[in-house]
Amino acid sequence: MLNNVRIKNFGPLTQLDWQNIGPINLVIGNNSSGKSFLLKALYTAVRTLEDYNRGDDQRTASEILATKLYWTFQPEKIGDLVNKQADSALSFKFELDHRKFNYSFGKDTTKLITNLENQVSPRASNSIFLPAKEVLSLHHIILKSREQDNVFGFDDTYLDLARALRQSPTRGRNSQEFAQSRQSLEGMFGGKIEYDEFSSRWQFKKGNQKFPIGVTAEGIKKIAILDTLLGNRYLTDDSIIFIDELEAALHPEAISKLLDIVAKLAERGIQFFIASHSYFVVKKLFLIAQEKNMSIPVLSNEGDSWQQFDLKDEMPDNPIINESIRLYKEEVDLAFK
Repeated sequence: MLNNVRIKNFGPLTQLDWQNIGPINLVIGNNSSGKSFLLKALYTAVRTLEDYNRGDDQRTASEILATKLYWTFQPEKIGDLVNKQADSALSFKFELDHRKFNYSFGKDTTKLITNLENQVSPRASNSIFLPAKEVLSLHHIILKSREQDNVFGFDDTYLDLARALRQSPTRGRNSQEFAQSRQSLEGMFGGKIEYDEFSSRWQFKKGNQKFPIGVTAEGIKKIAILDTLLGNRYLTDDSIIFIDELEAALHPEAISKLLDIVAKLAERGIQFFIASHSYFVVKKLFLIAQEKNMSIPVLSNEGDSWQQFDLKDEMPDNPIINESIRLYKEEVDLAFK
């Protein structure tokens, strides 16, 4: 698992020090507060460690990281990722399984990162980033734009996910937690998502009926992605899953059920980083933390600063929470007038 992270001058993340990271971690804040940016920064580092020394890839960790940063954030040069007002270099440090991975570079950096320290062993597991937008209906377009056209547009979070979904299902018994999670996921949308080799398109299968993915509800497609990645064994016990806006296209009941599944998978060993601005997500994770006596760290953005909480101890003091409570009190007051 990731244990802690320190970031300085990385885009909007001017100063961040997040300690005591847990199996499930929540990042909350308003739009444009840097939530997605933080998840992508963590993702690029983790995927660098997973691609390093894998198969026939002879690239150094520095080369892999530079390419990952370039195609994930898609700047003109990676030096553009340094905060515009910063007088010092971008600095990224984290510990994974209590081993250090650090790097830094300045505004003039193009493609070569010379200052990198890696004490983490190469990872055999796969991590994934689940963006707010679904990818199944765009699957072939994403692969073509990146693998054939090699153009900006869909960043590496989309490409990596499209490639992971392309992996064929694996036969054999899955772990009990994974099997139960898949059963719960499929129960949520009452069917399965399958890839049709003949049409080269995804489709939704419910009983004996099949529906084109384009007419399938956004929430179904989002839930089906996680089910597919568990089914084809792309995700394993040591994977790390980054979810941007888990609540997107899901109603509160589906959010609640999905987070119950997240908690079950976290107990199995998968680590989660969830970015959200939904009161339902925060409240449900708070209830899970209380029920399971589980530490669920929260990183809350308030203006230019980041505050740390633990849902095991308290609900965070955050504008999202405060506004939700204010609206509830307003509704109660109206009811009693």
